[in-house]
Order: sequence, then structure tokens, then C-alpha cells
Amino acid sequence: MHGKTWTLCLLLLLGVGLGSLEALPPPCDSQIYCYGDLLHQVQMAKLFPDDKEFVDMPLSMAPDQVLLSFGELAKAHNYSIPRQQLQEFVTKHFQAARQELQSWIPGDWKDSSQFLQKITDAKLRAWAEELHRLWKKLGKKMKPEVLSHPEWFSLIYSQHPFIVPGGRFAEFYYWDSYWVMEGLLLSEMPETVKGMLQNFLDLVKSYGHIPNGGRVYYLQRSQPPLLTLMMDRYVTHTNDITFLLENIETLALELNFWTEKRSINVSSGGKSYILNRYYVPYGGPRPESYSKDAELADTLQEGDREALWAELKAGAESGWDFSSRWFSGGPNSNSLSSTRTSKIVPVDLNAFLCQAEELMSNFYSRLWNDSQAAQYRNLRAQRLTALTAILWDEEKGACFDYDFENGKKNPEFYPSNLTPLWASCFSDPAIADKALKYLEDNQILTYKYGIPTSVQKSSQQWDFPNAWAPLQDLVIRGLAKLPSPQAQEVAFQLAQNWIRTNFDVYSKTSTMYEKYDISNGGQPGGGGEYQVQKGFGWTNGVVLMILDRYGDRLTSGAWPALRKPHCLVVTLLLSLLTILLPQ
Repeated sequence: MHGKTWTLCLLLLLGVGLGSLEALPPPCDSQIYCYGDLLHQVQMAKLFPDDKEFVDMPLSMAPDQVLLSFGELAKAHNYSIPRQQLQEFVTKHFQAARQELQSWIPGDWKDSSQFLQKITDAKLRAWAEELHRLWKKLGKKMKPEVLSHPEWFSLIYSQHPFIVPGGRFAEFYYWDSYWVMEGLLLSEMPETVKGMLQNFLDLVKSYGHIPNGGRVYYLQRSQPPLLTLMMDRYVTHTNDITFLLENIETLALELNFWTEKRSINVSSGGKSYILNRYYVPYGGPRPESYSKDAELADTLQEGDREALWAELKAGAESGWDFSSRWFSGGPNSNSLSSTRTSKIVPVDLNAFLCQAEELMSNFYSRLWNDSQAAQYRNLRAQRLTALTAILWDEEKGACFDYDFENGKKNPEFYPSNLTPLWASCFSDPAIADKALKYLEDNQILTYKYGIPTSVQKSSQQWDFPNAWAPLQDLVIRGLAKLPSPQAQEVAFQLAQNWIRTNFDVYSKTSTMYEKYDISNGGQPGGGGEYQVQKGFGWTNGVVLMILDRYGDRLTSGAWPALRKPHCLVVTLLLSLLTILLPQ
């Protein structure tokens, strides 16, 4: 071993791994991209159709010069600058958005990949080949000036190139990147994945957490914690134990962020349990949605505005921005202004952390650190007990988000309610039958084009009629993991539905989308704060995962409606007889 590796081994054997690094810097202090009068006046003037456009524009000169010029302009107009003068100021002092990135073709991309040969339907295989080629279009690297003059950009410098989601999202995003990485590994691109992982690890070392996305205005918040799972997938694919050894402490540090900054004590039955929530204790409008947040807050009493902005940021941290999941259920229960994300204990967040704790235990066992392995095993056991006590509903057969202020579960259907199956974080051996009954009771198996994000029509993008790729994966792979033929057959049929929707839309538009409207046949999704985006990183990754798992069974043609779970036993027996009986 190299000296550095021996040192790391010694630290691990001594039990180091849950320590902290040096004092970390505060969230973004940019008076241009994060807060201040310049940001306020430009965004409220609505110079661009999308607020994100402005905060993605690099400066044309040093920020102190820009602020000095703005101060002089504001003073000349008594601090109320006309729109035309603002437009001229921005044109002079800023460059066009996203100029700091350039296209990049991954060095480990190649014309074909082995998994493609598993796809028996010729049309689906040709489509998968096109998705495999999309990685070249979504590859980005940063120009050298982002490193030499970071203060001129909202982009956070990353040493290694990466894959972006697409559309308006021209930087990396935390939880999106997990499904992107799954697709990249199927495309046999482990070096690209390693570089993206290293970028995330570097962010944890610098800030103590991974921001929502790769811009300074995202530094106040994170996103669903999947870094440990990303490392597991990479190490499983490459057996690169040295990389794991070098970075195990950084993985622990990221989980510490969720423990120290996002924990909540919940009491039930005279006992107290520690679980996690999304929580961003900073007010002010989100810079990338500034005017929308400011106008929404204008509908509230002045004293309630900062609290709303903090809740909207917590909703963005959840990845579900926005959804009826986070609404209050009060008089304005279907209004975005009733968002109260931080008052909810989410099923998916706690399942992700339960999975991460199990993976960390496994990692430490592989690295001969039994004490740390035992510590994470205990953390997982405690979380599983808390999940069962607070979120599990025995009668309904699923977990539910918990409103700890009002002491009640949210009874509505969301695919996230089944995340413990995907994360292998449950203890009930009869979970398979209960999960199928839960899907059937909520009539989810009647949707032919994908699993809806909810059955609520709120006009938000993380509600009906939209369906999102990662949520399909949570349910499909969750069911597929269960030792139940019925659950596995439902998983396949749900996978077939999603593939058909994506394939049909792609056949008409030559485009992959971030979300799909499943209300009347598959079509691009809508709702929320911006137009549906094309690309699209995680959608591509999930499709490739499904094609890899079921490529020998999937078809590009029409597929019959799902049978009810209690009919699946008969279906399976008939299929078996067809195989066994002579033709």
C-alpha cells in the first residue's frame, strides 16, 4: 500500500470516521447571486421569463466593481431603478447565462455496451442505443476561469467533468446524479462516475454537505442523501476499495450533516424516537425563483413571510418542489403558501438514511473496522425501530409521512410511502402482500402509463397527473426485491408501462423529458414553476436500468392493463403450464 493508504487504514483501525473537519464556511454570502438589492431589483423587474436565467449569468468584471456601479445607479434613481436602465446595467455587467460551461464527451464513452445485447425487442434496443449516445450531449466541464476567478460566477467549481440533467439545469444536481450514475455504469463509464463522485466528496469537504445543485445559491440546502449509495454502486461495479478507503470519512461526514442539522425528536406511546426531516433555517426568497417566492409571500402577513421562504427552501431540499405532501391541510390546504415541509417527517428521507447506515456498516466491515461497523448497525436498528413506531401503518400496509406538530400521519398516496422496500429497510416478513394490497386499495395498478406522483390535483409538478422516473424506480425495484412472485410480476408490469410511455413519447418527439403526464396517454408533464425540461439525465438512467433488468421480456408494442394482485397467482401458473406442456 502507499503511505497515504496506510495512514487511512490506521485511522480506521483507531475508530476515526465520525469526526468533523475544520470549521466550515457559512452559506453563500454573494450580494449578487444570493441576496441584496441588486438581486431583488433585477428579479422583481422580471427581465427574463425564468428567474434562474439571471443568477446563472457570469459577471463581466469583478463583483466589487459591479456592486459599486449598481450603487451609483440606484442612488441616481433614488433606489428605484427603471426597468430599461436595469436591462442596460445587466447587459453591460453580465455575460450570457451558462457561458462558464463547455461541452465534454466522456473519455470512457464507447459506441456500444454489453447490456444492450440483452434487449430482445429491436425497437427498444435501437432506442436504448440512442439513450446511450445522449451521455455525450449531457456531458459538461468547467472553463479554467471558474477556478481562477470563482467570484465572477454562481457556478461552484468542480475539478472533474460531469453529466447534467438537461434543459435549464446546466449544472449537476445531487439526487438526480444517482440515477444518472446507474445509467452510466450500465453504459460502462465508471471513470465518469468516479469523477462525479469525487466532485461530491470535495463539496462535502468544503461545505460539510452536498448542496442541492452546483450553484452558490443552492448552498443553503441539500437534497435527498444518496452519496453513500452512489459509492456503493461504484465500488460494486469496479471493486475500487482504495477509493472507498480514501473517502470513508467524508461519507461519514455527510451523514453527520443530516444527524446534526436535520434530526427531530418524535414522541409516541411514552417513548422518544430520533428521525430526520428536510429543514433549511434561512429566510429570503430562493434566488433562482425570487420573484415567484416574493409574490407568493405578499399574500401573507409580513411576519409570516420569512417562515414561508424557509419552508419553500426545505421543499426544494426534499427534491419534491413542490407537492401536496408539504401542504398544511388547513384553510389554504391546496395552496403553495401553506407549505410546511420542515414540520413533516418524510418516509423517503428516513428510508434513504436507513439504507445509508446499512451500507456504511458494510463498508466498515470490508475495511476491518468492526467498531464503526457495529455503530452504524446500531444506528440502522434504531432508525428501523423509529420507522416502525412512527411511520408504519399496520392496517394499511405502508409507511406514511408524519406531521409531528399535529401528531398524525398523512394518509394520502405517494410512491415515496413504499421507499422502505427499495431501501430494504423493513422488518415485517409479510410486507410483500401488504404492499400489493396497498397499491390495489389506492387503485394505483389501474394507471396504464406510469405510477402517479400522487392522486391530488394541486397544479404542482410533484402531484397528479405527473409521473417521475425516480419514483417509478422506488416502487418497481422495491417490489422486485421482494421474495414474492406476485410482487415481482407487478414490478415487471409497472416497468412495462413506464417503458411504453417513455418510448411512445420519444417516438413522437425524439426527446426524453424530466416528467410525464399520465392522465390521458403518455405525454410530457407540466405544472409547477417552469416549463417541462428536455434531456433528461435521471429519466434516461431509469429507462436503461429497466431495460437492463427486463430487456428479454419488454416489448415496444401495446400492453394489457394490469391484473389485480390476487389474480397473479393464476397468471403465473398459466405461464408455467405453457412452458411445461408439449406444444
